Amino acid sequence: WPLVALGVVVLLALGVAVVFLVSQDRARPVSVDEARDRLGTEATDEGGADRPAEGVYRYEGTGSESLSVPPLGQDQGPTMPATVEHLDDGCWSFRLDYSTNHWQTWDYCPKADGLHERGGSTWQRWMVGATALTNPISFDCPRSIVVPAEREEGQRWTARCEGINELVDGTSISEGTNEFVGDETLTVGSERVPVVHFRSERTMSGSQQGTDRADWWFAADTGLLVRNKRTIEVRTDTPVGTSTYREDGEFRLVELEPVA
Repeated sequence: WPLVALGVVVLLALGVAVVFLVSQDRARPVSVDEARDRLGTEATDEGGADRPAEGVYRYEGTGSESLSVPPLGQDQGPTMPATVEHLDDGCWSFRLDYSTNHWQTWDYCPKADGLHERGGSTWQRWMVGATALTNPISFDCPRSIVVPAEREEGQRWTARCEGINELVDGTSISEGTNEFVGDETLTVGSERVPVVHFRSERTMSGSQQGTDRADWWFAADTGLLVRNKRTIEVRTDTPVGTSTYREDGEFRLVELEPVA
């Protein structure tokens, strides 16, 4: 969810002299131990047929993210631990740490008609000289089923999410189609895992304009996210010109069970 670019640029326009901007890439990979320390408790629920076990999972991946105005960039990975926490209503939260400067959560809910994405949040930090610019984003998805219980290859359905940036008035809309690509099998460690592959193509409107295209692979039994590959480009009109946010990357689960 690429809304953070707008808030960063607005912050810069309000209080930072662009002529003195010096980008310092301070993003680094997050370790599994850091993710466990953040979680703070032992996993108590082993999950079941409709959701994954709680705990920290090992993921690896690569990626990059950048802003054109001001010219900032930082890397993602190669370690990207993810945390699964169960929610009270049968749903679960999945948090992925792309780096120390970027994390995102998705809330998933199993229902009779399939697995739904209910919403989530994202946080991103950019270093401008010695100044850290951050802002949180929250989003709700009133219509975003990701894995229908009954599906066939090539099937498409619409999806919509609405995001709020705490630094900016108004709502950003991410809307488009999800397509079921097919049932596949991926290797995770030494195991072959049946997965459901779907593709999302979204258009951004409202306070930002752009595109968000991603492929997703979920474990067919628990709904755990096994792989993701994405390309995002979003343009924002600001007092200092149009800024384009770009993100390209992918990540993959490397161990099927959470870290002991």
